[in-house]
This record gives sequence, structure tokens and C-alpha cells, in this order.
Amino acid sequence: MINMTQYHLCALILMGVVLAGSHVPAAQAQSAQLAATPPMGWNSWNHFAGKVTDSDVRSAADAMVASGMRDAGYVYVNVDDTWEGERDAQGNIQSNSRFPNMKALADYVHSKGLKFGIYSSPGPKTCAGYEGSYGHEEQDAKTYAGWGVDFLKYDLCGLRPIIRLYDPQQDPKKSSAMMREAYAKMRDALIKTGRPIVYSICQYGVDSVWEWGEEVGGNLWRTTDDISDSYRSMALIGFSQAGLERYAKPGHWNDPDMLEVGNGGMSADQYRTQMSLWAILAAPLLAGNDLSKMDETTKSILMNREVIAVDQDKLGIQGFRLSPPQIWVRPLADGAKAVALFNFVTDDVPQPITLRFKDLGFSGPVHARDLWAHKDLGILHDSYTVIPPMGGVVMLRLWK
Repeated sequence: MINMTQYHLCALILMGVVLAGSHVPAAQAQSAQLAATPPMGWNSWNHFAGKVTDSDVRSAADAMVASGMRDAGYVYVNVDDTWEGERDAQGNIQSNSRFPNMKALADYVHSKGLKFGIYSSPGPKTCAGYEGSYGHEEQDAKTYAGWGVDFLKYDLCGLRPIIRLYDPQQDPKKSSAMMREAYAKMRDALIKTGRPIVYSICQYGVDSVWEWGEEVGGNLWRTTDDISDSYRSMALIGFSQAGLERYAKPGHWNDPDMLEVGNGGMSADQYRTQMSLWAILAAPLLAGNDLSKMDETTKSILMNREVIAVDQDKLGIQGFRLSPPQIWVRPLADGAKAVALFNFVTDDVPQPITLRFKDLGFSGPVHARDLWAHKDLGILHDSYTVIPPMGGVVMLRLWK
């Protein structure tokens, strides 16, 4: 733990960061290149949480290759909280005994044709109470670059006590400025390393982060609290994204948190709902299950190439809600539109949903394909009516 003098010194350094600094254009240019489409990969937290080990991460990398996930577009292998050890006499962050050599782990991940991600916090401690980057931003960024890190998840948790300390009256403007400055400070540190590192702002949607996430260099920013492996949690988070679409674009994405597919708390139809909704939302696709123990259903959901193609569409436009809460639409680069029709009710008899093509801007007949059935529906006229399964979805691609 750092003492109060150190807190004051670090806070003064932190508050001296100027958001509109010379690094902003460089950050924006780098962001567009790093995350032209939403990042895809795996994160350790949802399944392993604080018990994750070097061996678990290597197994995940192996499984991403063996299962075909890498070839389907999943490339990031990200270690979440609890890898951190103490700092050495020079203040350099060390990994703990569960991760004996972080450079060697990154090298192993890279040898599989994958990229390596890590986690930290702008506060003195992380969410789980491990060493954060507060006052060591440049030092840590340099260490990460030396290890070969390609992705940093930077979690707000540990900064909250600092904000309370220096903003005891909880002035929204002052708190907001401190948060933005903290994230900008690590942005500058990452750029200074010269290594391309995707910057993931884990900020839970506090202070409408989508309005300023790009300004502080974020490639993606969390718009919600943590997801859990339940339909209620997933649906509340996913369907609450309506209205945020104007903030997403290539290089900068709204992030409704990780996928729960394969963790066992939802049905296959409900997991298809998450995968479909996240694709419509142009959300990052970060699997959170044990990749070494996937059944065929889990694989078929995570590696549905047609749904992934919607998520990774080069146009980079986030979808929107056409009709609450059932019908969501995303325009695609080739002029087609992806449409997801959800059965949002789980405790009642499923009801039919009718999609009218004129509401999508189509006139005359349209071609249609069902992306989960992998089936062409032929040429349709005027409308399409379907009954999605309970808690499930029917996802279509429509074009003239």
C-alpha cells in the first residue's frame, strides 16, 4: 500500500495531465488501425476469475487454434485481474507465482498466431486488490511493451478511492476530469512505447464514457456494469445499448462486456441471442468460457461465420433498435441489412414477430438468408413473420 504522501504526489501528477495534448491525433490514427473492426478473442475472467494461471492461458491459446476459433477471427488471448505481483526496487511491476514468466507466456501466445492481452487499473490497486498502475503509468506501459502485450484492459475500480479523496463533495465535473485524465495518462504512455496496443477502457459506462472514450484513446469502452451468466443480466445489458450507436465507428467501439457463451448458465437459444445481439451492436467478441472444454453446440455458436461476418462488417456502423424490444437492424457494407428478431419474453408462449420490409427502406421483393439455420429463404415480398424460440432469436441477412 502507498502512504498518504505518495497519494498526494501521484494525484498532483495525475491532475496535471492535459487532455487536449499533442498525443490525441496520434492516438486517433493508431486506434483506427488497431481496431478497424471490433476486437475478437478470449478473456480469462468470466470462467477462471482470480484462479487463472499461466497453464490456463496456454491451454486457451491451444484451444483457440485447435477448435478453429483463431481461423474464425478470434485472436486476442487476454489475462484479466490477479496476475500481478509486487514491484521490484526500481518500481517495475512483476507477475506473481501463478505467472512465472510473462514474456515467455506472451511469446507462447504469439507462436500460435495469436495476440496477448493484459489487465491493469489507473488506481493504486486493481478490483481484486492487486498492484495497479497509479503513478507508474509510463513504467508499466514500457514493461507491457517489453513483454509483447497487444491489448490492455484498464479498469476503473482502483481509481475510485483517489477520486473520493480529492473530490469528497463528489462534484461531477471534478470527478469526470480526474477519470478522463487518468485514462489519457495511460493513453500517452502506451503511445510512447511505440508498440501498437489495443486500449480497452473498463469504466462501466460511468460519466457517459461513450462521449469521451475516443478522446482519451480508447479503442473500446465498457458501457455497462459487469455481465453475469444469466439471461436476465445478458438481456438487460444487451438491450440497453439502444441509443449508443452514434458513438461507435472503426477504431472505437461500445463494449457491453464479454460473451458468456458456453459457461452453462443459459440455454443454447439464449446464448444465440447474446451472439446475435452483440454482432448487431458491433460489439467486441471476447469469449469468456473454458475453451478447452467446449461442446459442439458452444463451438457452433461462437464460430458461426455468418454471424461473425455481421459483427466484423467493414462499414463499422453499430445496429439500432427498429421496434422495441424485438427487432434490431444493422446496415452492412454491401448494402444488405442484418436483422435480428428476438423473443424477449421467457415466461410466456412465444409470439410471432412480423418484419415489414418497408420499415427497413426496402421496396419490392428482397432476398433473405437465415444466419443460424444457414439457409436461404429465397425471395420474400412485403414482410416476414416468424416465431423465435423462447429467449431466442431469428437472425436474417436481407438484400435486394
